[in-house]
Amino acid sequence: MRLDDSAALDAALEAIRRDLADSYDEEVELGLEEERLDRLAVDGAQPERLDRKVYFRELLRLQHELVRLQDWVQERKLRVVVLFEGRDSAGKGGVIKRITQRLNPRVCRVAALPAPSERERTQWYFQRYVAHLPAGGEIVLFDRSWYNRAGVERVMGFCTEAEVEEFFRSVPEFERMLVRSGIVLLKYWFSITDAEQEFRFQMRIRDPLKQWKLSPMDVESRRRWEDYTRAKEDMLARTHIPEAPWRVVEAVDKRRARLNCISHLLGQIPYGSVEHPPVHLPARLRHADYVRGPVPAEMYVPDAY
Repeated sequence: MRLDDSAALDAALEAIRRDLADSYDEEVELGLEEERLDRLAVDGAQPERLDRKVYFRELLRLQHELVRLQDWVQERKLRVVVLFEGRDSAGKGGVIKRITQRLNPRVCRVAALPAPSERERTQWYFQRYVAHLPAGGEIVLFDRSWYNRAGVERVMGFCTEAEVEEFFRSVPEFERMLVRSGIVLLKYWFSITDAEQEFRFQMRIRDPLKQWKLSPMDVESRRRWEDYTRAKEDMLARTHIPEAPWRVVEAVDKRRARLNCISHLLGQIPYGSVEHPPVHLPARLRHADYVRGPVPAEMYVPDAY
């Protein structure tokens, strides 16, 4: 190999290394963010967390399997719905972020519905959720779902007890109907302790980058911890059906919770490898009369870094 060939190979390898590092930077940044929050901790040490290297290794392995699952869902035109429920700050958003991080957003999307409008309040309760159900080859992750009625709405008095009872009568049949139609329906409840929620709320109060996550509703939920506990226990008891059972994720350790949830999810849908035809990058067409025009200097973003 000539010297110039060796230099070109080294340059190519370095470019590949930088590209790979950049593709994983987001997860590293998220990990560093959590460590920064830990340093803000007060009032005692937090429980020992999963080793960072083990966590990253297993997360990347599981994310690789999620990509394989995505291919299988597309190939077989499966319809997958995953519900994520739990108390405020329980870690639902964190696991959803790790699931979607390396997936195609046209295949795997998140449904996080706002409070119902005046018009939606007059609809059949499940109607606005039905609009977000997947077509063939799609995965939908509900960041909170129709179970709002059994939790937030019930505890905060946004619905009547008669409406709650009607929900409990309807939801098992609604979910059985979804499953009979061929939808894969998975339900996860993220469980944290009273002390852990208190800690996470305190961290949000102290951290200017996280304060926006603490809504007046979240603050009120702290006061009503026991009301939410009773509502959760009633909900799990009355909607844990064979066709769509609840799975509880112990979520005090966020890293373990993410890995355990993703691992369990992967185990619920039998999938295999999908063969993809090889991709051949064609040579770029070049025309002798093409001249690239200059870009005016004022159109460039200034180099601040």
